[in-house]
Amino acid sequence: MIGQHDTSISTRGAHFAFTDRWGGVSAAPYERLNLGGAVGDDPAAVRANRTAAAESLGLDPALVVWMNQVHGRDVAVVDGPWPSPEPGQSPEPGTAAGIPAVDALVTTRRGLALAVLTADCVPVLLADPVAGVAAAAHAGRPGLVAGIVPAAVGAMVARGAEPSRITARTGPAVCGRCYEVPEAMRAEVADAVPESWSETSWGTPAVDVAAGVHAQLAALGVADRHRSEVCTLESADHFSYRRDRLTGRLAGYVWLGAS
Repeated sequence: MIGQHDTSISTRGAHFAFTDRWGGVSAAPYERLNLGGAVGDDPAAVRANRTAAAESLGLDPALVVWMNQVHGRDVAVVDGPWPSPEPGQSPEPGTAAGIPAVDALVTTRRGLALAVLTADCVPVLLADPVAGVAAAAHAGRPGLVAGIVPAAVGAMVARGAEPSRITARTGPAVCGRCYEVPEAMRAEVADAVPESWSETSWGTPAVDVAAGVHAQLAALGVADRHRSEVCTLESADHFSYRRDRLTGRLAGYVWLGAS
């Protein structure tokens, strides 16, 4: 059971979903549907939340692939979940045991769901159902500059996807009116992606990561793009690291149905 404010959309055989914070079993400050396993929450609660979220989407929880996200540009191509941890390794969901440090996943396996965790960063879900290729990417400010989104699209294209056929959806994230940064940082990010330049609602330097992501996608030829209007910092229904620091994680899921 995922929260009532999330988005679950299917189009042309591709499925996209974003969670909010409600409907799970985690206690404060992670209440309630925390899906992040490396934020200090009870591992049993995270497992229960991940199972509930997957089942509410009609997914087998065992066929959801997670990442060890590090704000980089590395992409992993997967055809199944990661191997179970060896004896003595931590079984906690979301830990690094057995999971490589990447910020994007790509698959050609239908029915395999790719998941991305966020709490202000931009979750990017991509799919070309004709080619049978899907991807999920974690785009924070460093990942935007590093080029994680072009890297993910490039990995899809290498497996038969065409940018003109790709559907892209970005989920709830901190907006450009709220993501305050030092002037030098805004200049650095805007140097790499000019469209990310922003200003807070109170007139100070800011970065709009989602705008930067969509500009990168447009430059790559991805025209079918959809951006969530939810700002995680402003929304009490979503986790926000910038607002609360100690908090849970939202998830975005993408998968391809049967051809």
